[in-house]
Amino acid sequence: MNRNHLIFLFLFFVSSYQITAQIVDSGFVFKEAPFPSCHASTICSTADGYMVAWFGGTHEKHKDVGIWIARSTDGQWTAPVEVANGIQHADKRYPCWNPVLFRNAETGDISLYYKVGPSPREWWGMLMVSSDEGLTWSLPRRLPEDILGPIKNKPELLANGMLLHPSSTESDTDGWKVHMEISDMDGNNWKRIGPLPEEDIDAIQPSILIHP
Repeated sequence: MNRNHLIFLFLFFVSSYQITAQIVDSGFVFKEAPFPSCHASTICSTADGYMVAWFGGTHEKHKDVGIWIARSTDGQWTAPVEVANGIQHADKRYPCWNPVLFRNAETGDISLYYKVGPSPREWWGMLMVSSDEGLTWSLPRRLPEDILGPIKNKPELLANGMLLHPSSTESDTDGWKVHMEISDMDGNNWKRIGPLPEEDIDAIQPSILIHP
């Protein structure tokens, strides 16, 4: 069988194996907001709709940037609400970055991972949890030293019940490096793996796909 035959069979297989996609919903989450700039949105399902989160403020890296959420129920979005900020004390505040929402399918708890710090080279990982579809949240909890949590994209649940978090670091000396982190469903018992790959490749903000 020559190369042309192989290409034909591949194209025939692809054309015959079609997946029908459907738009579930579309539209703006908000038309007006108490911040001029927002970025790095994330979404998860809730019992009666969806929740989205993002960081918003004067501009990226400004100290007033916080983590905001909105919830959709019956097709209507709530007004944006700030649920986390980078206030350290009365005279010190850092910007927030890159929220990641993850819903525990068994308990319904929603984890909100995010970063706090003056820049991606100096930030640290934070975690809040909601047990009532985002109406209220636990106090922010700083992740262990050298653990950042999912840096921008969602973790994936492994067969052993642990979460695999895609993460990365940015450094003036070591460049951009991708690594993985493992935790339990409650955001405890962390382990860092990597950097991956070992060779000199600059990359950040990985995403995980578990293929059947």
